[in-house]
Order: sequence, then structure tokens, then C-alpha cells
Amino acid sequence: MADPKGFMTTPRQDWPRRSVEERVGDWDEVYVPGALLPIISKQADRCMDCGVPFCHEACPLGNLIPEWNDLVSREDWRAAADRLHATNNFPEFTGRLCPAPCEAGCVLAINQPAVTIKNVECAIGDRAWEEGFAPPRPPDRLSGRTVAVIGSGPTGLAAAQQLTRAGHTVAVYEKDDRIGGLMRYGIPEFKMEKHHLERRIEQMRAEGTKFRTSTAVGRDIGAAELRSRYDAVVIATGATAWRELSVPGRELSGIEQAMEYLPLANRVCEGDLESSPMSAAGKHVVIVGGGDTGADCLGTAVREGAASVTQLDIYAQPGAERDEDVEPWPTYPKIYRLSAAHEEARDLETAPAADADARLFAASTLRFAGDVDGHVRSLHLVEVDAQRRQLPDTGRTLPADLVLLALGFSGPDRTDGLIEQLGLEMEPRGTITRDAGFATNVPGVFAAGDAARGQSLIVWAIAEGRAVAAAVDHHLTGSSRLPAPISPYDRPMTV
Repeated sequence: MADPKGFMTTPRQDWPRRSVEERVGDWDEVYVPGALLPIISKQADRCMDCGVPFCHEACPLGNLIPEWNDLVSREDWRAAADRLHATNNFPEFTGRLCPAPCEAGCVLAINQPAVTIKNVECAIGDRAWEEGFAPPRPPDRLSGRTVAVIGSGPTGLAAAQQLTRAGHTVAVYEKDDRIGGLMRYGIPEFKMEKHHLERRIEQMRAEGTKFRTSTAVGRDIGAAELRSRYDAVVIATGATAWRELSVPGRELSGIEQAMEYLPLANRVCEGDLESSPMSAAGKHVVIVGGGDTGADCLGTAVREGAASVTQLDIYAQPGAERDEDVEPWPTYPKIYRLSAAHEEARDLETAPAADADARLFAASTLRFAGDVDGHVRSLHLVEVDAQRRQLPDTGRTLPADLVLLALGFSGPDRTDGLIEQLGLEMEPRGTITRDAGFATNVPGVFAAGDAARGQSLIVWAIAEGRAVAAAVDHHLTGSSRLPAPISPYDRPMTV
């Protein structure tokens, strides 16, 4: 502990965001460039080095948070990078995209603002690249064993990097034209610029990982054929089977899934398109779903120049403080949070009828109405109670030229035939069945990430990738020295 009184003398200070007026005019990350490093050492000083660091338990990666907080407070960036990379393959991803359950578990958070763990993590990750502390780490020798990883999201990339470094020959198969999965085409540029992703991919190439893009296993190459080519296969395709909204008028044009909308905006940023064919420009937009994907749609629609944007959340508006009776420390509480996108919508007043920022809480969609051409023009909703029962005399109508459904995902997409061709057993909720060693019912085939766990956070995805890599390494060699931070049955801390 560099400063035993740091948490008493230094207030919490987050990485400042650029002004709303500036950042909605571009697709760059929302934070002020270079503004994190001048404050981060003092913020790391706030770490109490508590006797039982619950931040460890709150993070499925088991990040050694007090250790690298202490090293950052002393500005020993090389050692901090080593400690962070010991548990996390991609800290610059999690430092930008993770909702930071570690901060909810921070002991300081019992009665004070938590340590800015996420910001410290991001600073270490970025500094590691700037100072050359993240070189490729190719194996000293090859094992002669081969592994196919299907899917290049955070789970697939983490598994591939761990297995490559263990000496196995690894090929990653990705159905899209670029590597990255939802980090590439689901996460907007303003949340994570894609050069962070590109340099990790180049690092992995230099270590020996092979990448096969535009290859949907089950369609472009038979799943059984792929299985016969490799000693082991890891399925890390994610949970991309989106949930539907079955209400009258759903068949109208202009009602789209969030994951049909977001990739087009990302392709504009990649230079593939001049403009999105699903652009929100000049349209009244309604987003159905109150989660992070909905917030990503919100920020994207604002940047595209929507006439108005409203986000519907079926849950009641949470309070600003943790309810200790319902969600006691150190669980991750459901409280009112203001993301960058919601801050933008609030300041720009994109939804005058909203309860807060752009959100209507406790709102349930009843039906859509359209024009004579069959295009959606309005959304009819009603307020609901905690049991989602409709409240009388609360109906209202919102103008809607574009409706985006952000209702979450139920499991892996099955349209490519991968699951059926391999004969994989499935859980009733739509995820792939696996045992305590991440193995499916098919010998040599393993399942990890959202495809088996269900929709989750990026830290859980990376933890799954690291853990399945250890399981595959053990399967191939009879033992493994790779870390396995979680089991398939571990779950986040809840009451």
C-alpha cells in the first residue's frame, strides 16, 4: 500500500469524457485523450489493500487488483502490466467495455465511492502498448497437436492465445470478414476504437495463431469435416440468437433487431459503406430494451442524426443508491447509471417524454402501427408494475419510424448447422450442454463462452476462454499449467 490514507484524502475521479457537443459529432471514443494518466496514480492510491479483497471474487478473471493498484501508485508500469496480463489477456478491452463488478465488490464501496479499478486497468493496458510491455509470446516449442476455435469474440480469442502459447497449433474460424465477433461489429466505435482490437490480433498472429475469416463452420465447411482435421475443437460462437417481440404489427418494415442495425454502423466506420442502409438520420427512433445493447443503439442513433430517440425499459427506474436489503454489498447492484450514450441523450433532449435521459421505465410495448405502405409509424405502450401487469389508464403512443429490438439473446445461432452436424446436446434454455471440464457430448469438442454459459459479460467471456484452454490442454497432453479461473458452473455473486 503506497498511501495508507489515500482513500481518506483523495476523492474518486473518473476518466473525464469529452463534451457532448464534441463527441456526438464523431465516432471516436468518448473520453478525453490523455486525461487518464495524470490522475490515475492518485486514484490507485485509494486502494485500501484490504485484508480480504472482495474485488477478486467479484471478477471472474481473478485479477490481482490490489497488487497492480499498488504498482500503479508507484508508477511501476512494467510490473503492473505483468501482474495484469497474468490474469487477463485483453485488459484494454475490459477496461473499456466491462461494467466493473469488481468495483461493486470493492471494500471501500461499503460506504464510499469505490476505487476506479476499471480506469486503472485501462491505463495499464494502454501504457503496456505504449511502452512495449505487451510483445508477442510465441511458444518455445510446438506440441504437434492442433486445435480449431470456432468464433473470434473474447472467449475464442482468449482460448486461442492461451493454447497457442502452450505450444499447440491453433486456427480460429470466423464467419464474418473480420476477426473480433461482437467486439468488431456489435460494440460501437465510440465505446472501443477498433485499433485496440487490431493490435491484439497482430500480436496473436506473431505468436502463431492462424485466422480463417468468412468461414461459417457448418455452412462453408462441414462441422464433421473440421472435427476430423483437428485434435480438438472449441466452440465459442457466442449467444447470437436474438429474442423476438411477438406483438401485433411486428411484421411492419422499419422494425429491426439491434444486431442487424449496429453492424451496419460499424461497417461505415470500417470504410465498407458510405452510409448505413438502416441509418436513423431524420427518423423518430424507439429502442425496446433497457440493457447495454440498447444503450449502444442509442449512442449510434444520436450520432446518425435521429430526429428523436427513446429507449424503453420494462423495469422500474432504479434508485441512485444500493438497496442493502435486496442487493447487499458486495453483489453488483441494479442502480441508476448514466452511460455516455444516456448522458448525450439527456443533454440533447432526444426524448422529451422520457422519465430520465432517453429512457421510459416500466414500459411495455403493446403493438405497432404503420402507414399504407406497411412501414412502422408509431409504437403503443403501457406502464407495468413489478410483476409486469399492465396499469390502467397509462397507455401512450410514441412516433416511431425506426424501432430497434434489444431484448437480449437466448443462445447460439443454429441456422448454420454446426450444432446439428456435430450432434451436440443442448440445454432447455438453448445453450450447449457441457460437463465440468467444458467438454460436450462429442469427444474432443469443447464449448465455452456465451454459447454454453448464456449471455454474459466480457470478463466472464475471457475467463471462459482461459479456462477452456486449460481443459483442452489437459485433454491433449494429460496435464496443464494453464490457469483455469472459473468452472462451467460458477456464477456471479448474488443474494
